[in-house]
Amino acid sequence: MKSPEFFQNIESIKLQDDLSNFLGTFEYGLIEFGYEDVAKLSGHSCPTVAGAYLAVREGLKVLYGSDLPKRGEIKVQFKDSYKNGTTGVVANVVSYITGATNSYGFKGIGGKHIRHSLMSFSQDINSEICLKTKEKAVYISYDPSSIQPDNNMKLCMQKCMKGIATNEEQKTFQYLWQQRVENILINYKQVISIV
Repeated sequence: MKSPEFFQNIESIKLQDDLSNFLGTFEYGLIEFGYEDVAKLSGHSCPTVAGAYLAVREGLKVLYGSDLPKRGEIKVQFKDSYKNGTTGVVANVVSYITGATNSYGFKGIGGKHIRHSLMSFSQDINSEICLKTKEKAVYISYDPSSIQPDNNMKLCMQKCMKGIATNEEQKTFQYLWQQRVENILINYKQVISIV
């Protein structure tokens, strides 16, 4: 399996998960997610997947400061319905990293480690996403429009979608697509807003 080199250079997200510790899955329940992990989960790398990753990573920094985030104890609210736009895609990434799920999630063991009902949609919030602990909440918005793709990407993409692109045009499209994703991940301060 080969992925773009920049996947390995993006700052990872480290958390502690009591369920993982309890079951002996990872020593001390320490878990680390990199950008490549969410690309595998999603089956692709795009501005939406990058934005979801950045929203969680940067939101957890504000929420926990220098402390290690506690996976499974983070509540997540979305302004939109999971059916609206890319909210469902974002929710999958957020759930993967935080452990939070809607009613379908893990029911717990002996009343502990419950993951269901930690995620909700169509909430009355002034941002796209809200991450919450018992003590604090952070509100996160994502707008990648300031980082535009290369001018040639759209034409190459159209040819690829019509099935008329040459091998070189297909490779050019793929390169330019991932180049924009990389630019978003590197210049995250331009695209993520946290209150």
